[in-house]
Amino acid sequence: MRTNHEIDYFIHGEEMQMVEIELDPNETAIAEAGAFMYMDEGIQMETIFGDGSQQQQGFMSKIWSAGKRLLTGESLFMTAFTHTGIGKARVAFASPYPGKIIAIDLIQYGGKLICQKDSFLCAAKGVAVGIEFQRKLGTGLFGGEGFIMQKLEGDGMAFCHAGGHIMKRVLKPGEVLRVDTGCIVAYTKEVDYDIQFVGGIKNTLFGGEGVFFATLKGPGEVWLQTLPISRLASRILQYGTGPRKEEGSILGGLGNLLDGDGR
Repeated sequence: MRTNHEIDYFIHGEEMQMVEIELDPNETAIAEAGAFMYMDEGIQMETIFGDGSQQQQGFMSKIWSAGKRLLTGESLFMTAFTHTGIGKARVAFASPYPGKIIAIDLIQYGGKLICQKDSFLCAAKGVAVGIEFQRKLGTGLFGGEGFIMQKLEGDGMAFCHAGGHIMKRVLKPGEVLRVDTGCIVAYTKEVDYDIQFVGGIKNTLFGGEGVFFATLKGPGEVWLQTLPISRLASRILQYGTGPRKEEGSILGGLGNLLDGDGR
């Protein structure tokens, strides 16, 4: 039996997706700041401290819960959208960059999912959005993007966003998958997460893929993304501030003058 609000949803779009959540009277959806797109009349928007899952706890508990969200780069506050009218009403949230939205029913995964710290988009009220530290020393020192992650706990629907194409892998017991830490979107609580040294002098110095990668050991399920936002931002910054790479051209800087980009 569910304790979180039960919501229906529709995912629209291909590269720039949005999720439209259908609320019955008195049902609530929560979302990160900046994800809101539109809502029907009868839905009331309210800024809340934390994720709204611990409203009955003391003030210091709320401070601690919300403060942990700062470590994942999120705001102390979230936004709750409650249907206060009659009938059904819809509220929509949009993805922040090109990619896919993943709908996850937490009750099917034992009530907990661990996800990349910038991937959570929205959820049914009652889903707790917390922080997950990787407990192994090596992971903490060298895990990079995978050291501090978010955890989603509850028995309701949660929605995560990832860049590019999404691949889901089901790992058998003992099966190991080696992944770039930025490509991990989420994994179930049974998966054992660790980091591994790439090895080899040439790989370390000239490989261009980093010195460490993540190892995910089954059993469990893993969601991967082809375009981490950090990789996208790095390429945009490199293209915008550095010299252009003239693919297939021997003109170099002269080509920039000819195509009007001779600054």
